[in-house]
Amino acid sequence: MHTAKPGDRRSLQPVRSFRAQDNLQTPAREGVGDNMKTVLLRSAFLSLAVLGTGISLQSQNNSEFAHLSGTLTDANGGGIADVQVQARRDGSPSSQTWSAKSSAAGEYSLDLPAGRYRVRFTRSSFASREMVVDLAPGEPHVLSLRLGLAPLSANVVVTANTQPTELAHSPAPVDIIGAQEIEQRQAVFLPDLLSTQTGISLARTGPIGGLSTIFIDGGDSAFTKVLIDGTPVNLPGGDMNFSNLALDNVDKVEIVHGAESALYGSDAMSGVIQIISRRGSTRIPELDLFAEGGAFSSARGGGQFSGLLGKFDYSAAGSYFHTDGQGVNDPFINRGFAGNFGYSFSDSNQLRLTVRSDASFAGTPGQTLLGPAFTDSTAYDDLRQLSGNLSWNFKTGAHWAHRVSGMEARFLDTAGFPDFSFFETTQFNRAGFLAQSTYSFHRGAVTAGYQYEVENGDPNNLSGLHARRNNQAGFLDARWFPVPRLTLSAGARAEDNASFGTRVVPRVGGVYALRYSSGFWSDTRFKVSYGQGIEEPTMFESFSQDPCNPGNPALHPEQSRTLNVGLDQFLSSNRVRLSIGFFDNEFHNLINQLVGPPNPMCFGGNEMLYFNTDAARARGFNSSGEAHLLGWLTIKGNYSYDDSRVLQTIPSAPPVEQPGNHLIRRPVNSGNAWLNLNFRRVNLNFAGYFTGVRTDSDFDGLGITRNPGYARFDMATSYDVGKGLFFYARVSNLLDKQYQDAIGFPALGRDYRLGLKYRIGGRNEQP
Repeated sequence: MHTAKPGDRRSLQPVRSFRAQDNLQTPAREGVGDNMKTVLLRSAFLSLAVLGTGISLQSQNNSEFAHLSGTLTDANGGGIADVQVQARRDGSPSSQTWSAKSSAAGEYSLDLPAGRYRVRFTRSSFASREMVVDLAPGEPHVLSLRLGLAPLSANVVVTANTQPTELAHSPAPVDIIGAQEIEQRQAVFLPDLLSTQTGISLARTGPIGGLSTIFIDGGDSAFTKVLIDGTPVNLPGGDMNFSNLALDNVDKVEIVHGAESALYGSDAMSGVIQIISRRGSTRIPELDLFAEGGAFSSARGGGQFSGLLGKFDYSAAGSYFHTDGQGVNDPFINRGFAGNFGYSFSDSNQLRLTVRSDASFAGTPGQTLLGPAFTDSTAYDDLRQLSGNLSWNFKTGAHWAHRVSGMEARFLDTAGFPDFSFFETTQFNRAGFLAQSTYSFHRGAVTAGYQYEVENGDPNNLSGLHARRNNQAGFLDARWFPVPRLTLSAGARAEDNASFGTRVVPRVGGVYALRYSSGFWSDTRFKVSYGQGIEEPTMFESFSQDPCNPGNPALHPEQSRTLNVGLDQFLSSNRVRLSIGFFDNEFHNLINQLVGPPNPMCFGGNEMLYFNTDAARARGFNSSGEAHLLGWLTIKGNYSYDDSRVLQTIPSAPPVEQPGNHLIRRPVNSGNAWLNLNFRRVNLNFAGYFTGVRTDSDFDGLGITRNPGYARFDMATSYDVGKGLFFYARVSNLLDKQYQDAIGFPALGRDYRLGLKYRIGGRNEQP
């Protein structure tokens, strides 16, 4: 039946005529046929006319549209899938938005009415790009872009390679703690954040402010290279005190497991930790102010200011913290400042300056759990750490990227024992520069670089010694994607050290995607990495002029060999991740002291001489999981098994350090569980940590060699009051567990804090 539109008299008239004739008479068969033919012919004619008109109108309408298309590629020229492409008329924030997603080959297309558009390209892990294009009627406009990785993304690792790399393509095991997790956990100092990470154990000589060292996958506390925005901050020889490293202006922390000396030279024997500063990103500046107080007469306050002014981005933060502590001579004061300032001459030419300063004063009462004889009511530690980095990143053509940077780190530590009128000052600085160039080609990239560093130190002000080392190195690092599912990585470094001469250390690894899927059984990745590490002697070990502990300039570097094999399984469209990684680490040429010739001036009657005598190993596995459920619930957890052993040492070593024993302060079993609920205005964070029995020593002849395990629980919550005001609270050691990370040094009991934070600004202006 033909249905006519109201008011269309031409379409209604034939139907009315036919029905009138049918009601007045019964026509003959031939008459009916003639009438039917007439109606059909008229209907066909009208249909063709309407169809022709529609085609003409559609053709006219299409001529007013423009066709925008292009291909989106990464630094190696490969297509990027699932890039969100959004176009909106320039100058009209409330106008319609056209959108599309790129294909697996990185291709996209949009049909838009003619005009000027602001086109935005966004995808997780990649830096967003925005372009303004003018589209003429009927114009086929091609806009192809090469997108760069976003260094601050939680899915991008900048430490495991010479260039930022998606986490999925890193052969080495990597853990990333992002800004969101730092804020939700309300962590203040780096040791508290690291202590709950996979494969890491913490040893802290005191409740807060005491000497804090970490061990990664069974390696020694000096075997982890620590970087702040690319600047090495370890003391020469690898020692590192984490006690006063505040998390002001920190955007994320990256932890790379395994030897990485091929990239970073000395100190990277069992892993690398890098602190990466926040960058300003909003046209309207953001100001955060906070103040808090709580148990043990604790108080903390500070602020952060960040923004984007034209081509200049800035972010700076500072804080002050004070606590009386929980016992005699247990105060701690920390002042911190951090800044990150960048200027972009263009998308491919940027200059950046980062600085960080932490200064603290801590009472050091000693091993108070061992009794009054081991307690000092006046001793203190005055620690100051400063680092800076100035880097220039630029490109020369589509394939070449370069980086030139200068860096310096300073360390000043004064230990005071007023009861004995004894004061010892240790100061070091390391300064240098780095130059590297990367050539990117289809399915790969190669980086060549050169690094020069000067180390200065006064390891003991009593000896009057000033030591200096000039070191240099050249390195190569390459990545190759021979097939879409396979990533290969290899590199080597030739390190020329003033203490031990030249050593070459390699590394190699690969990642293979066994499965790509978006269903319940999602992506599956297999990865393997092998590396060798070196560790230079400390300044004291090489250059000491103490007649009872003379340095040995002929020492060899300590060495490591690490192997990591892992599997990542994703479930439920990648909302759930399960990972397991096996490690096998060996450490050789470790430095120890042998009894030397008799000397009546020395304690014990003999000199103590440094030699490369010891060996050790660590084997085990790290497992972790993460699930994002219901949109407001996140669950994370990890478990580590670390079977470390002493393989070789000097005959005079303490019994606890003889071959066959576990390495001290490295638990065999440890784990962590973390739950976060983010519902409407409330955020609730709950964390539990446990560690098993550890081998340890009191180092005072009491014969204590066993440190019991423990479990600790922390909680943090915040409430968004509105208009930029937040109320927050946290409780550390919720159940007031009594334990010790190092024998004789009590850990902090239940510690609660209440605070307010006010945030103003921090958004981009509408275009």
